[in-house]
Amino acid sequence: MHRALGFGLLSVFLFAGCSRAPAPGSDTPGGPPNTIAADPAPLWTLKDLDGKPVSLADFRGKVVVLDFWATWCPPCVAEIPHFIELQKEYQDKGVTIIGASVDTAIPADIAKFAKDNGMNYLIVMADDKMATDYGADEGVPITFVIDSKGNIIARHIAYTEKNVIEDDIKKALAE
Repeated sequence: MHRALGFGLLSVFLFAGCSRAPAPGSDTPGGPPNTIAADPAPLWTLKDLDGKPVSLADFRGKVVVLDFWATWCPPCVAEIPHFIELQKEYQDKGVTIIGASVDTAIPADIAKFAKDNGMNYLIVMADDKMATDYGADEGVPITFVIDSKGNIIARHIAYTEKNVIEDDIKKALAE
């Protein structure tokens, strides 16, 4: 029940546009927009669309692009082709794309949506704690780039162009 209430409130908040602008001063001073100091990524263990447990720790040593999204969010859906392309291009270079769905729909419905949209990357079902830990309870899409040591090196709030995320991936791979 708590999950339904939390994401119900999230849905109401986001109805006006899916995402919010970053709060003034929320970015690293002097850095490019939406970059942040390298902080450890909050750990999580969630279920994928087949009900199997997946943990952020499973990807230690890899660069992870973690995207919070929803099927009902137009900017989220508009980013999907970016993540499909990035997964194809970088999966053999130590990069994993993970979509964390904040949808309240059942996983089978999300799986159908993912298949219909050609999503070739891992999808997990976000819970209230994960969404809160990452700030995704305030709006989606929100995307994090996590380096191979498990540190968040970039955060992008709202729709983000592919080349911006790709630049973060290249930076993480170069470290």
